[in-house]
Amino acid sequence: MKRTYSGINIQYPISRLILSGDKTVETRTYPIPSKYIGVPLLLVETPGVNGEFRARAIALITFDESFCYVNKSEFYEDFKRHLIDRNSPWAWVSSKGKWGWPILNVSPLRASLPIKKRLGIKFTREIETTL
Repeated sequence: MKRTYSGINIQYPISRLILSGDKTVETRTYPIPSKYIGVPLLLVETPGVNGEFRARAIALITFDESFCYVNKSEFYEDFKRHLIDRNSPWAWVSSKGKWGWPILNVSPLRASLPIKKRLGIKFTREIETTL
């Protein structure tokens, strides 16, 4: 039975930290859109600068309501959950701030699913699959 999901694009190797359960909060510079709270999304692993593969879906992921980090200090005090250090390309930027997206559930797929459509910038919509 075919089903359609939206997907969230997450670069390798961050995607692997989520799969392992080590990273329990995804961070972005904006809150999670309300339509995605509690809704399973495909985790679309993108290669970034370190991966030698094409974008692929590797898991279903569900997020809780997001929260805003008040300041840089609070952000880095939560390192154990988001795993973003001061030297990361995703480090705190004062002009943008950071939002935490708590991960409620991650279910790895039995096999990765190649993404054949053009990726969105942040989310890829209407990915058809037979999970």
